Amino acid sequence: MADVQPLKALHYNLEKTGDLQLVVSPPYDVIDAEMRRRLESQSPYNVVRVDIPVTEDGSDVYAHAAKLLEGWQADGAVVKDSEPAIWPLEQDYIGPDGRSRTRRGFLARVRVEEYGPGRIRPHERTHPGPKEDRLRLTRATKANLSPIFALYSDPQQLAWAALASAMDEQPWAQTVDPDGTVNRLWRVSDPEAIAQVQAAAAGAELLIADGHHRFETARVYADEVGGEGGHRYVLMCLVALEDPGLTVFPTHRLLSDLTAEKREALRTVIERDFDVTALDSVEALPPAANDRLELGYIDAHHKRPLRLTLKDTAVVDAALPGRSEPYRRLDTAVTEALLLKGALGMTDDQIDHFEGLWYARDDAQAINAVLSGEYDAALFMAPTPVDRVQAVAASGESMPPKSTYFVPKVPTGLLFNPLEP
Repeated sequence: MADVQPLKALHYNLEKTGDLQLVVSPPYDVIDAEMRRRLESQSPYNVVRVDIPVTEDGSDVYAHAAKLLEGWQADGAVVKDSEPAIWPLEQDYIGPDGRSRTRRGFLARVRVEEYGPGRIRPHERTHPGPKEDRLRLTRATKANLSPIFALYSDPQQLAWAALASAMDEQPWAQTVDPDGTVNRLWRVSDPEAIAQVQAAAAGAELLIADGHHRFETARVYADEVGGEGGHRYVLMCLVALEDPGLTVFPTHRLLSDLTAEKREALRTVIERDFDVTALDSVEALPPAANDRLELGYIDAHHKRPLRLTLKDTAVVDAALPGRSEPYRRLDTAVTEALLLKGALGMTDDQIDHFEGLWYARDDAQAINAVLSGEYDAALFMAPTPVDRVQAVAASGESMPPKSTYFVPKVPTGLLFNPLEP
């Protein structure tokens, strides 16, 4: 079972840095160069300076990050709590579907373990590049700078009930993300409340929703250091699977470098394995979540929105021998097996390194990318229900990369988990 513990957090001293809004950032993997410059200009203490370190003289960026974090602690901009706490987080957001929701979770430290039943499970394959970058940063800073987002089952919402009394107080801090998400963070150090949270999560299996690279980095780092200590734990934001504000949205596939030969191969497989129906508008391209294996498709040549419906699941069963039934019923797995690998001949390595493939988490972005000619074609996925994500993980398998899009993101800089005593 998962080992969930409070933490003596490192966090910003708001009397020194000012509003937390000035110093937090989105997760590193959604920040481009322009956003980084904008965040950096907000404050000399903005976390992006450490999380995505840059040096002008070409010196070691990871050593630079460690020196910055040490300096912030030396001048009192970042301080360490003297007693352990759990940090409730409430996020008001508007999803890609335009609906307003509130998601509730809490920040704690969780013991790093091998993936396995009853402990911690991944749900997606990861890419090799980001893991090396995050490992070097962890070695240098000896801290988790941003939380992993994980799910656990708590049907009666006992953990949140134990923390609810803190909601009567003003939050420790509040921030607003660039997309308008409002993040409210509280600090709970009451031993009884902490014990109740631990009891609620004690028998839970954790499912990593976002942050696979960071978890795998934490595991490598823990084994490198060896022995027992703070390095055996990693910072997580835990959200109940039953939380009404938990939603999963799709990530669409964008195709490039489609030669005439590849276009023909793609057309052949589509006509062989799918029923093709013309749609009335591009807005209808994203399929709804249902039991049918459906995709949206549009290319830059014909610009006709189409619905692709798998003719026979036996085709996928033959293409994915040895895979579990929940895996074979994923639209992302069908797309990868029949279209990316089957028709276009992509390898796992090419998919991992985005060769001829990119992703869009916004319907309009994917549509415009094709209609503008930036990409040759787009394949639109349906949202994957949380119970289907669970079923794939429970079968011991990982979904194809970018199979899910959990919103909102958990900001970086809310607090840090020190990996040394």
